[in-house]
Amino acid sequence: MTRKEIGELAPIQLDSCKSLRKLVVERLREAIQSSVLKPGQRLMEIQLAEALGVSRTPVREAMRELEMEGFVIMIPRRGTYVSDLSLKDITQVFEIRTVMEELAASLAAVRITEEELAELERILVMISGYIRENNQADFLKADVQFHQILYEASRNKWLIEIINNLRDHLMRFRSISTLYPGRLAQTWEEHRQLVEAIASHNVEKAKKVAVLHMTNAERTLLKEIEQNEAAAQSIRDGAED
Repeated sequence: MTRKEIGELAPIQLDSCKSLRKLVVERLREAIQSSVLKPGQRLMEIQLAEALGVSRTPVREAMRELEMEGFVIMIPRRGTYVSDLSLKDITQVFEIRTVMEELAASLAAVRITEEELAELERILVMISGYIRENNQADFLKADVQFHQILYEASRNKWLIEIINNLRDHLMRFRSISTLYPGRLAQTWEEHRQLVEAIASHNVEKAKKVAVLHMTNAERTLLKEIEQNEAAAQSIRDGAED
């Protein structure tokens, strides 16, 4: 791992509300999710510490936490590497997340506040604008906000923690799935239907839309990954001719 490979890791700004270890964990997790640190890449403590402007101790502690979360793999006598998610891993994560999203939607349909509903509707308008502008980066941020409000509306802290951990892993692939033709508009429509169901406190409809949203998200992601792999293989085959 060279300095160039970690050049996008800016020094950490101390936050009195969070420990240094927590700040390092968040920064490295975000770097993995955004592919600044790529699957299979070896992580060197001293270089990461220099890039983040911290000592090696919080980096070492962060590595242990990220290993527990499944973001890195620590191999004795070989080092620490960014973990990867296979197609099988993705399918299994979606199996669990679909159940969690369905539960979150059903609880939100009963427990959501008027203020939260207004915020969801505001984000829907924002997302619509980002789609028209083809602004994928802000679309993804707004999409995260949308789902986080739904999770908070469930009023179940354990559900929120579990579902956020699953979502954190799939964030590495979100930018891939949203590139699939028509997926952004489809996502907006699924969000609209979900808000409509929750606003009317229709638990069964909310559950149905949540499952549909996850099913379509998984199907689109797998299609895009398969197409990317096929394209890459075609390039490799052409280079060998």
